[in-house]
Amino acid sequence: MTVYEAMQIVRDYYKLTNPTEDDTFMFTEALNYLVTEAKDPRAMAELGGMYYGERQYDLAIKYYEMAAEYDNVGAISGLGYIWYYGRTGVKDYEKAFHYFNRAKDLGDMEAAYKVADMYKNGYYVEKNSGKYKEIIEDLYRKLKKNRHPFSARPNVCTRLAKIRSEEGKTDEALKLYDEARGILAVRIQINKFWGDLNVMKWMINDIYALREFDEEMFDLYDLYYLLLRPVKVRFFFEETQHEIEAVEENGEVVIRFDDKWYRTVDDLFQKAEIDGELLTTLYEELYDFEVVH
Repeated sequence: MTVYEAMQIVRDYYKLTNPTEDDTFMFTEALNYLVTEAKDPRAMAELGGMYYGERQYDLAIKYYEMAAEYDNVGAISGLGYIWYYGRTGVKDYEKAFHYFNRAKDLGDMEAAYKVADMYKNGYYVEKNSGKYKEIIEDLYRKLKKNRHPFSARPNVCTRLAKIRSEEGKTDEALKLYDEARGILAVRIQINKFWGDLNVMKWMINDIYALREFDEEMFDLYDLYYLLLRPVKVRFFFEETQHEIEAVEENGEVVIRFDDKWYRTVDDLFQKAEIDGELLTTLYEELYDFEVVH
């Protein structure tokens, strides 16, 4: 393998919508080559991110720390997440704040809203809701016109929406949630990361705490709300009808999609496919959702 070949494998991998195990193996080998032979900090950070996505956090730390020595902002922020959430089994808010603040100072807006979260919750720093609101408001102003799917904008929007909701500004909160939802749906369509799916799930629940559900107009991600209880939903893809049903079984709700069963709604969103493509990838091509009574 050469550096050029390794870089081509990495580029090709990112074009795949539903990579196989063999694709992921070759991607990992290519990144490892770029780390060992080219000492490429981006490859170090990407490898750390891949292991983070696979929940192999010890390996994520290894490669994130390598990239952080080159001031790779994504790796530094990734280390903040690992220590903030205690991904290895131990939470360390001091380390988390150190990494998030360092990444923020390097211009990472994702790390900036995590610094804000730490002021909101009083983690390592003194609790300061005013500073939290100030940081989030400032970030929203900076990101207001940024529609890149991997920007911090949807995550900032959800935080500002909660602030507006607590202020009694429901219409403004819902507008912010809808803004976040649209961008996040595109992000998940490109890359199905479980962390983003969790954000979507929590956001959908927050939306329907403020807005009545409309059975006449909903889409794929509203299933996070609908499938919490027994229900049957139909929709179309390329003129073919598909069916999703939530069924109560031994006090728990399990999900049937066409002829396959899933243990949870999260499981459905992680794995459900049509013709080898994930539902999340096909998001914009799924239409005519309806609740079957």
